[in-house]
Amino acid sequence: MTACSLFSGGQYVLSLCIGLALLPAAPAFAAAVPPGAELAARQEIVRQNIAEPASLDPHKAESDNEFAIINDFFERLVAVNDDGTVEPRLAASWEQKQPTLWIFHLRPHLTWSNGDALTARDVVSSWRRLVSPDTASPYASYLANMQVANAADIVAGKKPPEALGIKALDDLTLEIRLDQPLSYFMDMLAHQALAPVNSELIHRWGDTWTQPGKFAGSGPFTLQEWVVNEKVVGVRNGRYWDNEHTIIDKVTFLSLVSENSALNRYRSDEIDIVKTVPEIQFAALKKKLGDEVRISPQFGTYFYDINTGKPPFDDVRVRLALNLGLDREIIAADIMGQGQTPAYMFSAPDIGGFKPAPPAYAHWPRERRIAEGKKLLAQAGFGETRPLKFTLLYNTSETHRRLAIAASSMWKKNLGVEATLSNQEWKTLFSSVRSGNFEVSRTGWYADYSNPATFLNNYRSQDSGNYAKYSNADFDRALTKAADASSVSKAMEYYQEAEDILAKDAPGIPIFYHVAARLVKPYIGGYYETRLGYISTKDLYVLHH
Repeated sequence: MTACSLFSGGQYVLSLCIGLALLPAAPAFAAAVPPGAELAARQEIVRQNIAEPASLDPHKAESDNEFAIINDFFERLVAVNDDGTVEPRLAASWEQKQPTLWIFHLRPHLTWSNGDALTARDVVSSWRRLVSPDTASPYASYLANMQVANAADIVAGKKPPEALGIKALDDLTLEIRLDQPLSYFMDMLAHQALAPVNSELIHRWGDTWTQPGKFAGSGPFTLQEWVVNEKVVGVRNGRYWDNEHTIIDKVTFLSLVSENSALNRYRSDEIDIVKTVPEIQFAALKKKLGDEVRISPQFGTYFYDINTGKPPFDDVRVRLALNLGLDREIIAADIMGQGQTPAYMFSAPDIGGFKPAPPAYAHWPRERRIAEGKKLLAQAGFGETRPLKFTLLYNTSETHRRLAIAASSMWKKNLGVEATLSNQEWKTLFSSVRSGNFEVSRTGWYADYSNPATFLNNYRSQDSGNYAKYSNADFDRALTKAADASSVSKAMEYYQEAEDILAKDAPGIPIFYHVAARLVKPYIGGYYETRLGYISTKDLYVLHH
């Protein structure tokens, strides 16, 4: 794999190509210090987070900016390795009694970080809160997609949260009933949105329960300090069930949007792990810092969402024309240049073993794609005398800005389309897209679990993450059939059918598949990033340096 080129000033500029080494296989879920390694006396780590977290409430979070922190502060019933193996967490064991009936046995003596007992009843109340319309969670549809009994009706307001197919048989035993069997049920179970929350604290403090002094979590770290737009600080949770295998005592997440600021602070030894490596400096950094530049594959797709409910984007010809007018190969190789690959479908390659066949236009010559795009726009009533005009929304980031400039330049050159660029801070952008106050918006998706459904469910007609307001009954049926498929191969056929429908209807424009490019200090041991994009601080340690 090679990374080449950069983008600057509206022109494509070739730079040197460099080889990229992928990270080794995942270690176990614990800090495993090699024999003979000398640890630093001070076990503290500073990590970059690319935006101020919208919330530390697992039911209010909606992006990796929040989930990166929640991953450290809250525990789930299970965790899932990249290879699909399931790790016990809050749940010590489980069994599938029937195709639609699961029993989970919690570890004895679990507590919250404030010392309150953590029981099966906390899980029940948390899942009910997640699906309740009163919560308005961005992940409200997650349990419905997971086929938990009655979840879809609860989200739609047809049944009360108490009807959800989960109950506590006693303090340590959970029963979960599904509406239908789901082959990837355990994969979905590991997501942070399903982490239990302390209902007593929420009852006492309301929405302020996530503030320092009120907060209680269940993970290896708990909240010590939160300075808005600056940092979130976690300290080791001595009541965590696996505390003996944690080495780091303190983790600080810095809210740094600016890539250059993060890089400068890394150089001055103020940050140990940088989450965003500037593409324009990537080749030089790799040459200078060598193995401190870490590249790992991700189950993630960068794309633009199109508001299908707002004219003229309710016309499929307009949406497909914009799709055809982007030069993905140039964007992936010349603008990103870190190992990203062009995307013509939403599901990341190889997720859950899925190997999708791209649409026919993915193989067309560039000239044919542009000609077809112009033809579609003309049919929709747009051309030289009446160009298509719209606003492209993106959240504040140098990378997103450069990509938006590139996309608008390509649309103008290839199709005569005029895209005005508008940037908003992370929280504001999500408020805009949730309310439908956009035309075309920068977005993306990192997999919540290792199955194509994690990407495709975002375009289900009633899904809480369907910001494009897209609806296609055939697409919905394909996903329903995939969830109920009798074999993995049959499920993959339905996922392909769903991808084919999206390729034809173009409610969004897949652009490239992600890789993770990070800067990691050489004294940070145990570093590993999952293909779902998570770095667990409990796996890390600081070597003497």
